[in-house]
Amino acid sequence: MVMTIRDVAKMAGVSNAAVSRYLNGGPVGEEKRERIRAAIEATGYQPSAKARSLRSGKSFLVGVVVPKINSESISRVTAGIGQVLREGGYQMILADTENDPEVELDYLTLFESYPVDGIILVGTVMTLRHRQFFANSDVPVVVVGQHVDEVSCVYHDDRGAAAELGRRLAARYPESTFAFVGVRTDDRAVGAARLQGFRAGLADEGLVLDDALVRNADFSCAGGAEATREILEEHPNVSVIACATDTIAAGAIEAIHEHFDLEPGEGAAPLVTGFGDNQLLQAVTGGIPTVHFAYRTSGNRGAQALLALIDDKDAVPMRIQLGYRLIGIN
Repeated sequence: MVMTIRDVAKMAGVSNAAVSRYLNGGPVGEEKRERIRAAIEATGYQPSAKARSLRSGKSFLVGVVVPKINSESISRVTAGIGQVLREGGYQMILADTENDPEVELDYLTLFESYPVDGIILVGTVMTLRHRQFFANSDVPVVVVGQHVDEVSCVYHDDRGAAAELGRRLAARYPESTFAFVGVRTDDRAVGAARLQGFRAGLADEGLVLDDALVRNADFSCAGGAEATREILEEHPNVSVIACATDTIAAGAIEAIHEHFDLEPGEGAAPLVTGFGDNQLLQAVTGGIPTVHFAYRTSGNRGAQALLALIDDKDAVPMRIQLGYRLIGIN
């Protein structure tokens, strides 16, 4: 049997209008609110999404574009977004771009033409076309993970974290040779900022990161392993290999296992560091020096910013930088 607003109102002892106000977030007294809530729970009433959309002029859908779904950090961000959207009565449509900026733009354009109320982009490479889209989009857009000027964004202190990691490593291992495995530098956060910060941190302690010991990888274990093999073949005396992500670090550890009979960090084997505080990697390795970012919080804050813009499209854009915590090194 399909329940209606009339059924809920009868059970709660209130008017149909009171139930309608409750469902749309309007003013309802606390006592009536509790009775309506209990009646909805007892009847299993489900509001019509179509009717709700017609009444409010909203679809209550949000497009979320992510670079890849098989990433612990991205899954944390997505979980944070989903939590806030559900609490706000919204549903998420998720698109995975496999780290392809062109596919990203395709999804952004698709979502803009689809009946979504807003878009959250978990960003990597911000091209001119991205910025043009942000400036001209007909729906509110929030970027998570990158600092942008055109729209609201939530991002991490990538450079500051990498600099502090570099300083601590240089202070602890002052006679060491350092290598760095990063990603493409047109990714301003993970690529450029983490490399620049790490260089600066070493320099603060009087050490130099040799360009010959810098490699780029894709966001994968295989990429990290391949880059590390190159470093070990050309520079067998390297002492520390700092990686731009924990996934890349996992690949570096694999390559070191192939190259040395000893475990990483013991004897001649280089120490590997990462970014992301990946719980599986920490469990398998017993812990490597890494940087913890509040990824779930970034998703929360990004979704909150978007819902605020949906309610008030003239709201001033917000740019929120989140902090970090170093793990495994004092």
